[in-house]
Amino acid sequence: MNSAAEARFRLPVGAAVARAVKVIALDPACDRLVASRGGISFDHAGRSLSGPPPDLVVMVVTAGSDAPAAARIGQICSDRRITTATFVVRAASVTDEELSRTLAQVRPWSLMVVITNDDDYVEDILRSFR
Repeated sequence: MNSAAEARFRLPVGAAVARAVKVIALDPACDRLVASRGGISFDHAGRSLSGPPPDLVVMVVTAGSDAPAAARIGQICSDRRITTATFVVRAASVTDEELSRTLAQVRPWSLMVVITNDDDYVEDILRSFR
């Protein structure tokens, strides 16, 4: 903020309600991105979304990999009215065709899809959920 006029738009305190975020790696290559994010619930794609329902489910997948669990997770979230987002991490060697194949599997089940070429970007976003 640069001026007193801008300061009036700043929220004086954090959100009154803590948000529960569940982060799910859809393939083994993404496990390291989400495995040890303090304060964020981690669940591997092979497990169910049991326990108290989260406010947001974030799926992380490597472009070019298969993500059949996205449909199962997406259906559960849809049934429970849980917001979903997917981060697709694209390596330079991944073709547009491979990216499209992965997107076709996750897009129907994600309210927001972010495609990134940088692992650090995903880590920064996940850290911001704390």
